[in-house]
Amino acid sequence: METDNGKGLILAVASSVFIGSSFILKKKGLKRAASNGTRAGYGGYTYLLEPLWWAGMVTMIVGEAANFVAYIYAPAVLVTPLGALSIIISAILAHFLLKEKLKKMGVLGCVSCIVGSVVIVIHAPKEQTPNSVQEIWTLATQPAFLVYVAITISIVLALILHFEPLCGQSNILVYIGICSLMGALTVMSIKAIGIAIKLTMEGVSQIGYPQTWLFLIVALSCVVTQLIYLNKALDTFNAAIVSPVYYVMFTTLTIVASAIMFKDWSGQDAASVASEICGFITVLTGTMILHGTKEEEQQASSGNVDLIFGSSESVRWYESRKSMNEEHLISLYSPEY
Repeated sequence: METDNGKGLILAVASSVFIGSSFILKKKGLKRAASNGTRAGYGGYTYLLEPLWWAGMVTMIVGEAANFVAYIYAPAVLVTPLGALSIIISAILAHFLLKEKLKKMGVLGCVSCIVGSVVIVIHAPKEQTPNSVQEIWTLATQPAFLVYVAITISIVLALILHFEPLCGQSNILVYIGICSLMGALTVMSIKAIGIAIKLTMEGVSQIGYPQTWLFLIVALSCVVTQLIYLNKALDTFNAAIVSPVYYVMFTTLTIVASAIMFKDWSGQDAASVASEICGFITVLTGTMILHGTKEEEQQASSGNVDLIFGSSESVRWYESRKSMNEEHLISLYSPEY
């Protein structure tokens, strides 16, 4: 058992390194694509022709595959919290490669998000492992989970049709909310597919069951939606902020979806419930801090011309062009000042 946990630990850490790196590679690919066409944040797809973006995609796929295999060797309570390492990896790489820096409050927000998420995962209820695709289908069609799915789809449609045109370019929670909500459904579908593959390899074929293919279709649809809006989020907002917010929301919603589908909350004691509530409050606080930091950055880099008096009696004018994600510095020297 110790050996299995060791394998799971190594795979989980490797997964975080790959996934954290993929955010940076895709961000750089999106920046290059933006200079040659319409940005992803405005509906463009020129990033599909950018090799660097595809390198990020391959890196993410490798990371997700390692994470999937890690769950075979180690329990979720060990593997899931290690996903927070991807936040640290992406933040460090963004600092050196993208020149994106987090302020002190941003660092505090990241720490709060990580701590809160770890507390939630550690005290999350243990789930029951289904033994067949039919069993998962029965769980997926229970009234409580159907209500959850209906609410999720309704929120996603509202975010896409109403809030994205209204404030998608200014509120990070729009794009990340879509990714996270769809991601929770993806995990439920992937679990069913994983069980089907495992049973098939053990000699009990699940290929002939229509539920297997339905789960596959749902998973593919959710993954495609996630990728589209994750690209928009990365193209529009600071990668060092996108990564932790996405991690927090995705982890939280996945735990909620799993609890509803597998009815794991009934065995919780008061201490665990209290710990989970504290974890949610910590996550919420960290998310608000990160979002506030982003708003400050947007105000600082707005299209308004800011007058800053520098040394040597010089007047410096900063003009921000958001579409190019860069600042142009013009120094005007005048004896009148």
